Amino acid sequence: SGYDEALIRVLRRLEVPATLFLNLRWIDANPGIARELADDPLFELANHGAAHKPLSVRGEEAYGIPGTASAAEVFDEVMGGHARLAQLTGEPPLWFRSGTAHVDDVAVEIVGELGQRVVNFDVNADAGATFSAAQVGRAMRGATAGSICIGHFNRPGSGTADGMAEALPRLLDEGLRFARLRDVLVAPV
Repeated sequence: SGYDEALIRVLRRLEVPATLFLNLRWIDANPGIARELADDPLFELANHGAAHKPLSVRGEEAYGIPGTASAAEVFDEVMGGHARLAQLTGEPPLWFRSGTAHVDDVAVEIVGELGQRVVNFDVNADAGATFSAAQVGRAMRGATAGSICIGHFNRPGSGTADGMAEALPRLLDEGLRFARLRDVLVAPV
């Protein structure tokens, strides 16, 4: 439930747009910050579920975290976050990323039927906010046009903010452009 204000400051200072995936527990723990982020046009808020669970209809776990175990639990995980984000932003979220980024094929179909699109990533920038600043910088150097980079702003004091502060200016100088998902992906219908 933490908030890495330093990372958000880096994104704002460099004018790097981002899609921020929030789960219901984080929103409940940080209502004022969630409102501030929702009001900032640099950011798009997206659904990270109600309880940050891997999304599965069979209870598959990831990183030792038990997943949802039925279609009903998938629904609850997705729509718990969905409802609060819609209330916060005034519109339903377009994108969903499950806790641990694990999702099975049936859960992907359910998310689609609920009007959202499952989004994953190809650049793991901070390994769940466990990387040092140098490791974050190295990971971000792997970003190319079309990459979706994941980093965490819920763990202040991790290497994420400092690593991004080092990597982003270099990537911007090399001509890489950053965008919110809604600006580059086809939204679900």
